[in-house]
Amino acid sequence: MRKKGQLEMELSARITQWEKEYLGRGSLTCKADLLRDLAIVTLQGVLTPAEYDLATKSSGREQLKKYRNNLVEAGRTQLKSIVEQVLGRSIVSLHTDISTKTGERLIVFRLDAPWDQTD
Repeated sequence: MRKKGQLEMELSARITQWEKEYLGRGSLTCKADLLRDLAIVTLQGVLTPAEYDLATKSSGREQLKKYRNNLVEAGRTQLKSIVEQVLGRSIVSLHTDISTKTGERLIVFRLDAPWDQTD
């Protein structure tokens, strides 16, 4: 069985690769943390300079959040596959949000069992 740190690093690398291939651009940093039946992925620097500019207005923030969340939703199947391949667990649910102020995205994957549970 691989260690927690190895799984977190692999999940971070695979999510970053997905961002580059699917979204056309990766985050500045990506960090995955495993906690009980959760995989929490924190992505820093996901917004472009134009998106930061758009986010200075209330209507722009709403559009940006909706657009960026729709992109993640469209790639949900691929993200679930990545998590299942790395952790060997099925995904119960996926939750995500983005901060238009900091350019940070959180993705929380709820697993069907704790990541370290042996079947």
